[in-house]
Amino acid sequence: MIDDINFLLVGNSRLHWAENLKTKYRYFHTQRDHKLPHSINLNNLIWASVGKLPDLSLKQENEISTQDIKLNNLPDHFGVDRALACLEALKIIENPSRKELLIADCGTTLSLTKLTAQGSIIGGQITPGFLTQLRSMEKYTKNLEAPKKYDIPIQDFLINTKDSMLKGVFNSLMGVINLTFNPSKDILIMCGGDSELIGSVLKKKNKEIIIAPNLVMQGMITHFNR
Repeated sequence: MIDDINFLLVGNSRLHWAENLKTKYRYFHTQRDHKLPHSINLNNLIWASVGKLPDLSLKQENEISTQDIKLNNLPDHFGVDRALACLEALKIIENPSRKELLIADCGTTLSLTKLTAQGSIIGGQITPGFLTQLRSMEKYTKNLEAPKKYDIPIQDFLINTKDSMLKGVFNSLMGVINLTFNPSKDILIMCGGDSELIGSVLKKKNKEIIIAPNLVMQGMITHFNR
């Protein structure tokens, strides 16, 4: 670990940080319009971006881009967050059966990225994420309001409108993952802000599913330290 080097991923809806605490990293998230954390020195900040850059004086030479990451068959247009997640998954996943890796990044979008055990990108899918779906219903329909709490109902059919929205969105994301994940051939790694919310249910059915919320940030650190 190099002293005083911190990391930032500019997301579509939030800023994601890895703060160097000398012996470990502290991972946290801030809203885009919040002030810079007082402990962060921009001169020593390594950053990457998939969203609109905030009003910060980020040093161009400290940026990590998709083109900097060495993975087989990685398209230049792939988001750097997806590339970093693949890089870290290859590092941390024990895979004696040589299964393919399926990475589900549960954020503003649910992005699925599949790669071979050897680290070659196969491709992926992208669909609106949990909050994006809820807010879209609120924006484009007359009588639907996005819930403020995200307690997923156990029942399949609900009377309460907000509970119905939560269950419907949750099931839509579960459906996408279940349709693409084959436990006999794949290892599923879930990351991102909603990975624990969604992954906890999947893990009850398959204990081998890996939930690593900070996978992308860990990938930034791994890339920098290579």
